Amino acid sequence: MVTVIFYEKPGCINNAKQKALLKASGHVVKSHNLLTEAWTTTTLQSFFGDLPVPDWFNRTAPQIKSGEIDPDTISAETALDLMVKNPLLIRRPLMQVNDRRKVGFETETIDAWIGLQAANRQHKPVRDALIQQDLETCPNSNKLDREPCN
Repeated sequence: MVTVIFYEKPGCINNAKQKALLKASGHVVKSHNLLTEAWTTTTLQSFFGDLPVPDWFNRTAPQIKSGEIDPDTISAETALDLMVKNPLLIRRPLMQVNDRRKVGFETETIDAWIGLQAANRQHKPVRDALIQQDLETCPNSNKLDREPCN
């Protein structure tokens, strides 16, 4: 069990499920609002590691969906500058455990990093239900009758 500093967009359906999975796995989650954090380019860069620049972006952000910003053609420096100005562009969640930082919630990667086994038998059904879901893709992004969670 570890303490996870978890930067989220409040109200995001998947961020809530991600936190529930972490808690069912016995981890302590300390939530922070990704949108109001005082980000710097240096701090943001530390979450992205060796990932390619396009993998840093929240693909459901309005500026990306409209084509105003193309993550596939943007430089790292420009991407970081844009994200500091508009944190909605940042892929969620950002997580920190001790000195290690990660972006996104690919369950296999998180499991290898900090473990996603049920903390006890009581948490196993919750953990098992959540681990089978796509916790990365916004569940509202393909619905025409609702706004995406951006």
